[in-house]
Formats: sequence, structure tokens, C-alpha cells
Amino acid sequence: MNRLKTVPKRLVATALAAAGLLTFSATAQAPNDVRIALIIGNSAYPGQMALANPANDAKDMAATLRNMGFGVIEVIDSDRTKMIESIERTSKALAGKQGIGMLFYAGHGLQLDWRNYMVPIDAKLASAADVPKQAVDIEQVMTTFKSAGNRMNIVVLDACRDDPFANGKTSSGKGLAPLDAPTGTFLAYATAPGNVAQDGTGKNGLYTGFLLQELQKPNASIENVFKRVRFAVRKASDGAQIPWETTSLEDDFVFNSGIKKVVKLTEDQKEKQFDIEKADWDKIKDSTSADPFYAFVQKYPNGLLTASAQSAIDRLNEAKTKAFTDKAGVVVQTSSVFKYTVGHAVDYVRKDGYSKAEILRRTARISSVQNGLVTFSNGTVITTSGEVVRRGSDGVVFDPPIPQLPPEGFAVGKKWESRSTLTPTTGPAAGQKGWTEMNAKVVALETITVPAGTFKAYKIETEGVNRWGIRQKITTWIEPTTMFSIKTIFDSRRLASGAYSGADIWTEEAVSITRGNPS
Repeated sequence: MNRLKTVPKRLVATALAAAGLLTFSATAQAPNDVRIALIIGNSAYPGQMALANPANDAKDMAATLRNMGFGVIEVIDSDRTKMIESIERTSKALAGKQGIGMLFYAGHGLQLDWRNYMVPIDAKLASAADVPKQAVDIEQVMTTFKSAGNRMNIVVLDACRDDPFANGKTSSGKGLAPLDAPTGTFLAYATAPGNVAQDGTGKNGLYTGFLLQELQKPNASIENVFKRVRFAVRKASDGAQIPWETTSLEDDFVFNSGIKKVVKLTEDQKEKQFDIEKADWDKIKDSTSADPFYAFVQKYPNGLLTASAQSAIDRLNEAKTKAFTDKAGVVVQTSSVFKYTVGHAVDYVRKDGYSKAEILRRTARISSVQNGLVTFSNGTVITTSGEVVRRGSDGVVFDPPIPQLPPEGFAVGKKWESRSTLTPTTGPAAGQKGWTEMNAKVVALETITVPAGTFKAYKIETEGVNRWGIRQKITTWIEPTTMFSIKTIFDSRRLASGAYSGADIWTEEAVSITRGNPS
């Protein structure tokens, strides 16, 4: 420490830059927007374990992020000691800065007991007991980010390759384990947990190659970037590799500038945007090819109809990735084409939100599943992605179908927005077009008890509004093996002269379930 103080600061900075320990571009950073990226790429594994692309991926990612104003700690073909040292340097660089921390890792990775590990090039893993001692737990980086007090963290793992060590005896399964993103974190996998990714045949891996392209576009917003990458990889792999993200971010992030508050469109702006997207949607909505929907998502990655396009892709380009089991023991699909069974039925009881008195009993029963459409005995029609096409209670038709369930399968933190025209087909308002929009989020996976029993279910919170000023807040718990709701809390109010009136508030629970016969 004393010797370091005697060295001129200019020479210290030069030495650090030359060693590749921490380098910044000439782009000035705002005091409260320090962005530090730890970039690790391991290719030079011994023998047949060697990988072609990770070192290239890491070098190109480091160069790209430097040009965008990041401070970069770059580690290529590293042993465990150097990897641990790089994490410590990252910790010091971020400490007290209230900045953005990013980890990008490319190389071999594996899971063990619901923890994910980066594999150094000197690892000799003969058994599971060797993994914690010779590999690097990604949780170490997450802990570093947390202890630094970062405002936002980004973790990108292009490490979902087959475990090459000891014929799979070192890991708990293929690929990486699913993790929920800690508060203020965006977590991205090159493919869905429990699946493996392609190393690539060119200079870069399939996933990182598309990620580099998207990062270099102006104003690269984080959700736009990763959504476009996901669909580009899915299309290029014909559904064999589908990237996976989980997020707890509330703010937006632009890679070349930093954190920014999410700016919501005004009602007029939404009307104009919807009209533009709807015109493009009408041109492709009957397509039997997924290609037009891929193009739609690339054009409108976070549009009002993007969720509908995502679901169409799932139905038309079948995902070849496998479902995985999460830590809670729930099987998670990697697409939003859900299994619905003819004859399956749930009996519900509905109670008034004020008096708690019973006000309705109803049965939701599936009468047919054909050509991607699920028809219920009361006339309701949904897609196999859980989008409402026609509401049986009043005959309202939605165009495009309104998505009640998350596109591309369930993950805690997943959000989606949608808007649709609605047209009543019966009654005095028949033929009069309106619109409805909703914002939804999967907030938790919970164990919930209702009269029908105790279930593990995903909790979805939805806020909606329609043309007539009726605002709704709906909380529903979806049981993932049947995709039926187990419980719903409904709050609908009309906004009149700045005040809510005409409230419709109720709670509905499942009281019995009849299992159908799979065809």
C-alpha cells in the first residue's frame, strides 16, 4: 500500500489499463451513473472440453461496453484464483458508488443444489464435491453487487452448455438452475434453465452474437434489447434455443446512458400507437407462418400488441426446449402453449366483496380443444396461450385476443402489456366497438388454500381500463398444471368526474375440480 502511494497516479492508471483490470471509454459518466462490467470468457479448457467462442464473446462484449461508457474488468481464459480476484476488484470499483453492476460470463457453467457455477479453465471436476471448491459460485458476484449498494444489477450468462465433467456426475442437471432475480436485478440466460445453448459456428456464440448486434443500436433499452435477442435466437435455432430472462427492475436502463424512469404514454399517444400497431397486426393476424410475427416483435419489442405476437409465435413455431422444474418443485414450461384437457372443469363460488355473502356459483368446463382454440361450455373461447377470443358471459369479441397469461411461460417478475378492440355481439351495444387495455405481472409463486384444496399457484396482478372509463384491479392465482384460476379477487370501478363510483368487488374461489380425460 505504501509503495503504491509513491507511484504517480498517471502511471497507476496506465498500468491498470494495460493489464485490462479496469478500463473506461472516453465517454464521461454522470456522478450517479457509474457503470462497471465484469466480463469473463473461458474457452481454453483442456482437450475436448475446449470451446470455440467464449473468449471472443467476452473480448467483443468488453469492447462494446467500453465504447458505451462502461468501466470494464476483463478476464479471459482464467483460472479460479484470477476469477475470484476479478470479483474482488469489481467489488472495490463499485463500493459506495450507487451505480450499475454487470456480469457477463461465457464459458462452461453448471448447476448444483440450485446454485449456478462458472467453471475456470483449471477446474478438474470428478465429483459434485469438487464443484464448490474448484468452480466459482455466481452467487459470489450477486453478493458483491448487493454489498456495493448498487442501484441496478445486470447478470448475463451464456454458459448453458452440457456439463463436460465426469459424465454429468458433477451437476444436478443440464444447463443452469432457474433463479428469481433479486431486487433491482435483470437476470438473463442464453437459453431456458435446464436446457443447453449452442456454442456457435462463427466468431461468436449464437446468443452473444445477436446480443452484440442489439447493444450497438442507438438508445439500447434493456428490455427491448433482450426481447429482440430472444426472438432472433429463437428464430435462428428454429425453437431449439430460447433465451430466458427474469427481472425485478422498476426503472428502465439504456446501455449507452444509464438508468431512466419509465415514461408512460398519454392516452392520446396510446391511441395513436395502437392504431399504428393494429394496422400492421391486421395484415398478419391470419398468417400460418411465424415469420411475420417475428418481424412484428422486432419492430415493436415493447408494443401494445407485442404480447399477442409472442403468443402467435409460440403456437406457430413450437418450442423445442424442455420444461424445467423450479426450486419449489413446479414444472415450468418454456412456451405459452399450455395443455388444456377436454372435460376438465372447476366449480367456483363467488362472494360479495363487502358483505361476504354468496352471490354466484358457476362451472368452467372445457368442451373442445381444436386448432389452437379452447372452447368452454358457456361459450367462452380462448387460445391455447390463454388469450380471450370471446367472452361467453356477454358475447364480447376481442381483436387481437387479450392475453390473460404471460407470453412464453411463467416466471416470477414477468410483465406484459396489451390493448385490444372489443365488440359486443349481443344486447343493445352489439356491434359498437370499444377498446380495453391491461398491464399484468407475475408477482409470486405461492401456496394457497381454497375449498378445493391446497395448491402451488402463480399470483398475477392485473390493472386494466377500457374506453368507458371502467378501471379494474384483478389478482388471480393460476394453478400451472391445469392453467385454471384457483382464486380471483376482482375490483371494478367507473371513473366519473375524477371520482370512482359503481364499484363491483368480489372474490371467487375454486370449490371442486373435475379432471378431464387427456386425448
